[in-house]
Amino acid sequence: MLWSFLAVLFSGWLYVDASYRGPQWQRWVFKPVTLLLLLGWAWQAPTFHATDYLILLGLLATLIGDALTLLPRQQLLYAIGAFFLSHLLYTISFAGNMTLSFFWPIPLVLLLVGLLLIATVWTRLDTLRWPVCTFIGMTLVMVWAAAEQYYSRPVDYSFSLMIGASLLLLANIVWFFSHYRRRFTSDSAIVAACYFAGHFMIVRSLYLY
Repeated sequence: MLWSFLAVLFSGWLYVDASYRGPQWQRWVFKPVTLLLLLGWAWQAPTFHATDYLILLGLLATLIGDALTLLPRQQLLYAIGAFFLSHLLYTISFAGNMTLSFFWPIPLVLLLVGLLLIATVWTRLDTLRWPVCTFIGMTLVMVWAAAEQYYSRPVDYSFSLMIGASLLLLANIVWFFSHYRRRFTSDSAIVAACYFAGHFMIVRSLYLY
């Protein structure tokens, strides 16, 4: 398990470093390699519940989505669909361990974040408006499920889920803004770091339950 953990960290660092300094081929290589190593590390978790397998399927859906982003632009719709499926599987996994509670500031803040993001990129989305908006909504629901679980049961397990889901949301916010509105320095590195750390924290939760 230790070697798998170190391999994930090393591959993830190479992926983030390639996103910041290049070369591009190194980024294309180490992004799927990192996800495959995360899958292997998740599979080695000491105990598995039925909902934990959804995290493995979510990682697999993310891997498929990443592969589709390397294809021509017309495949971006299917990539967004794969990412949507990944976040849906994560959400179902989180909800399987939730207790019934409702802390209204969490969905209110997430709703405001989602509306602001959609308003920022709406005019640039063209035919992808509704797929992107649906994906953003699914991501917000994922974060809400993780945050509600931490609010009702503030332990290391739920904290890891909340941080992981929030980092994935942040990665998507930065990606949509830089892709559809305006590029800025180190945007690819920020997206890569949040993307890797988000999935890493979600997989880490399998070792804390």
